Amino acid sequence: MSKADFDVPDACVPDEDYDARTEALPVIALVDDDRNILASVQLTLEAEGFVVHSYTDGKSALQGLLSKPVSLAILDVHMPQMDGMELLRRLRTRSNMPVIFLTSKDDEVDQLMGLRLGADDYITKPFSLRLLVERIRALLRRHEISQTGAKTGEPAGSPSVLARGPLTLDDARHQCLWNGKEVALTVTEFLLVRTLAIRPGLVKSRDQLIDAAYGDNVYVDDRTIDSHIKRVRKKFRAVDSSFNQIETLYGIGYKYKDLP
Repeated sequence: MSKADFDVPDACVPDEDYDARTEALPVIALVDDDRNILASVQLTLEAEGFVVHSYTDGKSALQGLLSKPVSLAILDVHMPQMDGMELLRRLRTRSNMPVIFLTSKDDEVDQLMGLRLGADDYITKPFSLRLLVERIRALLRRHEISQTGAKTGEPAGSPSVLARGPLTLDDARHQCLWNGKEVALTVTEFLLVRTLAIRPGLVKSRDQLIDAAYGDNVYVDDRTIDSHIKRVRKKFRAVDSSFNQIETLYGIGYKYKDLP
């Protein structure tokens, strides 16, 4: 994939005050072994107001991301030394930072495996740089929403801590507890659990869950939600093997069941 494969925005030069503002800007980690991709994407993201840390392989990226956490990571799947899947697997043992996967065109296996490992979104190569920027902004907004609790459709003035029996969701800390034990959720997983738990017994269709977790600017299919729900259940059952509060209504959607 060459630089010519990208739809490059017209403005690609940061303004004069860029250096003075870098500490307050979102920091993006970009991991890809294709240096043309690194150069083109980094230039564009910096022009859009992001700070970018670039890595050419998964091994160096893992060391860098664990020592210097970032706002969001973009990981290529196929890389030497350590591929994107293994990098994400290791990151998820230590961090729930938002992650976007770069996958091969039409490679459904890459996409589904990435989501099952805990990626929040994916984009296929070749891709428009404008589209990538919008995906990044949308995911950062979702991350902010999950921390502040300012969800669309949530009652005004509702507290940042949601308690449903043994379940506690703390938006400000991005913390999920089950019977006092922490369940480490990604941004997307947290929003899905909150959307279901805030109205126990109310069935949410997959389309409604997609809107709640992704918003209007990102297209994902029903299987993406199914993969996230499967992963969420697995995480809850790791702390409580009897967890069955998220119920599937086949052909309709999902609902959260309160304990009696």
